[in-house]
Amino acid sequence: MKNIILLCLTIFFIGCKEQSKKEINKSIDNEEIVKKKRPVALENGKFFEFNGKKMLYGGENENQHFDITDYLLKDEQFHYGIGREKFPALLKPEFISVSEANKVWADSTRFLLAKSGNDIKAYSVKDLTRHEIVNDVLDGQPIMAVYCILADLGAIYERNYGDKELTFALSGYTYYDEGVWNGLDGFVFWDRETESLWWPLIGKAVSGSLKNVKLIEMDKEKWSDTTWKYIRGNYPNAQILKSGQDFERPAEWEQIEDVTSIIENYSIEK
Repeated sequence: MKNIILLCLTIFFIGCKEQSKKEINKSIDNEEIVKKKRPVALENGKFFEFNGKKMLYGGENENQHFDITDYLLKDEQFHYGIGREKFPALLKPEFISVSEANKVWADSTRFLLAKSGNDIKAYSVKDLTRHEIVNDVLDGQPIMAVYCILADLGAIYERNYGDKELTFALSGYTYYDEGVWNGLDGFVFWDRETESLWWPLIGKAVSGSLKNVKLIEMDKEKWSDTTWKYIRGNYPNAQILKSGQDFERPAEWEQIEDVTSIIENYSIEK
């Protein structure tokens, strides 16, 4: 009788193990299918040559394309290419009070919180999913709150590089590398002042005059990934990002011609 019971248990555990393997393989297959379904930029003609330079499509107007000559990434690993002004990355965000926001958000709602001195600002991940980048100022210092839903990357970065200030927006592309962030796609953004491309999953610029310049993450004691319940209970005077914002994209902006000081002080090794 004992032998029969042992045999049954053995068969049961072997069956469970095989089922687990099938589920894991199915999950991997599903991930590959999802990735393949994303528009491949190279296949959709987003790369081209112009006046001896390698270019990446950036929009309907010629001046929106990116010069990616000698860039750090690989053509075949880019997805999408919808244009660089399609997402409403905010330039001058508006905020509401905690009491107003409490009518909107549930306790469990996820937020990025930034604080410096008496200046406290909070950005719901739901709103950041729409904007992806919010250019802002905290206690007089330029910052940006960012969130990429594909990589589940949320962070607060500084925008000052010495005496130079950068303004960021979305390129309309995502990029993946099997050796980075578990191979997940992550958004690619650009700065308006030099039109360099940046890939936050490796924390630096990957093209343009700022290639290899690092993204400056704000000190961890000044920002956190938290919930509405925590913010409401601990920071009653916080400013909360207002939902539903949009704006007319600027047609032109000031360029930074001399980036020598940025490169000297903020470049990281290749």
